[in-house]
Amino acid sequence: MKGSSTLLLQAVLVLMGIAALAFLLWEPHIEGRNANATLFQVYFNDPFLAYAYVASIPFFVGLYQAFKVLGYIRQNETFSQTTLKALQTIKYCALIIIGFVVVSLIFIYPMFGDKDDRPAGLFLRVLITFASIVVAATAEMFKQILQDAVDRNAEKDLTV
Repeated sequence: MKGSSTLLLQAVLVLMGIAALAFLLWEPHIEGRNANATLFQVYFNDPFLAYAYVASIPFFVGLYQAFKVLGYIRQNETFSQTTLKALQTIKYCALIIIGFVVVSLIFIYPMFGDKDDRPAGLFLRVLITFASIVVAATAEMFKQILQDAVDRNAEKDLTV
């Protein structure tokens, strides 16, 4: 059952990644000011879009690391240093995403944000920040639990 559950979760992560990538590529073309723009205008005249693409890199790195963690669990390598390192990377990716949101709030949003759209943009930033905090805290919690288990196994191996 553990193998099929982790395989299902890995499939969900892949679908999440595909959906996020499709959204990143599709949404700029239907946005109000880009509805009739050329590809060059869509991708090269919007600094916020370029910033969003760069900020999405930690999201995809975190998804890949979560995929790897599930692979380690399926291979019965849950209590290993590689799993701990992947969880640490997931935590750092979530914190980097929070940093990108803060920078966008401070620098990009006041310069390029539409005054009528500010509440919606602020709400989306709050949601992204909250989700990233939850992911970072969860990854740290799992890392601490696994670290304790790895330390106990190492002590047990030394006493035997």
